[in-house]
Amino acid sequence: MSIAFNKVVMVGLGYIGLPTAAVLASRGVNVHGVDINQKAVDIINGGGIHIVEPDLAAVVHGVVKSGFLKASTKPAPADAFIIAVPTPFKGDYEPDLDYVQAAAESIAPHLIKGNLVILESTSPVGATEQMIGWLSAARPDLKFPVVNGDDTPDIHVAYCPERVLPGQVIRELVQNDRVIGGMTVQCSAKAAALYKIFVEGECIITNPRTAEMCKLTENSFRDVNIAFANELSLLADRFGINVWELIQLANRHPRVNILQPGVGVGGHCIAVDPWFIVHGAPDIARLIHTARTVNDAKPDWVIQQIIDAAKATGKARPKILLMGLTFKPDIDDMRESPALSIAKRLTENETGGEVVCFEPNVHDEEVRVKFPNVRLFDGNYADVDVVAFLVKHKSFPEIIARSDIKAKAIDFCGMLA
Repeated sequence: MSIAFNKVVMVGLGYIGLPTAAVLASRGVNVHGVDINQKAVDIINGGGIHIVEPDLAAVVHGVVKSGFLKASTKPAPADAFIIAVPTPFKGDYEPDLDYVQAAAESIAPHLIKGNLVILESTSPVGATEQMIGWLSAARPDLKFPVVNGDDTPDIHVAYCPERVLPGQVIRELVQNDRVIGGMTVQCSAKAAALYKIFVEGECIITNPRTAEMCKLTENSFRDVNIAFANELSLLADRFGINVWELIQLANRHPRVNILQPGVGVGGHCIAVDPWFIVHGAPDIARLIHTARTVNDAKPDWVIQQIIDAAKATGKARPKILLMGLTFKPDIDDMRESPALSIAKRLTENETGGEVVCFEPNVHDEEVRVKFPNVRLFDGNYADVDVVAFLVKHKSFPEIIARSDIKAKAIDFCGMLA
């Protein structure tokens, strides 16, 4: 199928939307990026980026300079529309699709017969059909695809989840396989044609519900395996065993591959997506629910370990230095970060001591604005009594090598392993 895409609208210019828009624009497609954050729009139109992601700055600068990428707070007419907005949860872990609904309603006035609409946001099963409902309500003059309906809609719709690793997004956008869940055969073919503009991996066709569940399954698999590692760390502490040595030895078995424990699970995917499955089938998703419970409880244990270490100093108000606030190493993303949660809670705990934080990947001013109660480290290690390593940033080994730091260190992320 030969399909031309002269212009694509990308709704959402965050950690997924901006790299996708930039890579698509680098292939000579005119991309109109949309974001409600005016500051982000201005930065992008100036050829810059408002997030940290290796290699992204150069790509964005190039496509903005060449005119293939422009950002705005409003959508415009196009051949295809890709929605990549947040899908958090609300009250009792209920999926929140308000951003998806707002995005769908914002593009609805611009739709014309033959357009393609793709939902990329990680979503609960059935979300693509919900989106079609919102689009159909806004545009009753257009024919939208339905499950098991005919294959001649006015608007083609598909679900295609992102599956990239922060820190390697540009490479993985191109190299990774993509799962294409079209509402009809033609919807899938048209969506695959769009992704094949820049995807070198295979575009695998399925239906929307399977594609939605595939994304949730991938992240739930990882969550369950991380939960096993985190539970091992608690058991190792109880039995007086070095968990890092334990895992290293166990992994020498040819069919064992235990992950590394940490202070919990964060980010916009693994800490959120399994709840979409649990919410949809709480009576069945028992293992997934347990894994979520284990990982969500890990910060409680970490906090108690730090408080105990602070009390052991014998000082009335010991100084505690927390190393790392992001949800994983070497990025600036603090969404759902267990390390940040630990910092906030320890700061509020008057019995723990004076808490200061060091996060090398986030500008100090950004931390101050977003989290005013979190105090930042001034660089004076001499008056620090306890140093807790929460995130394994690549710059931290130089710090932990100092004799005055190593003796005070508590390792929650394998810095001493």
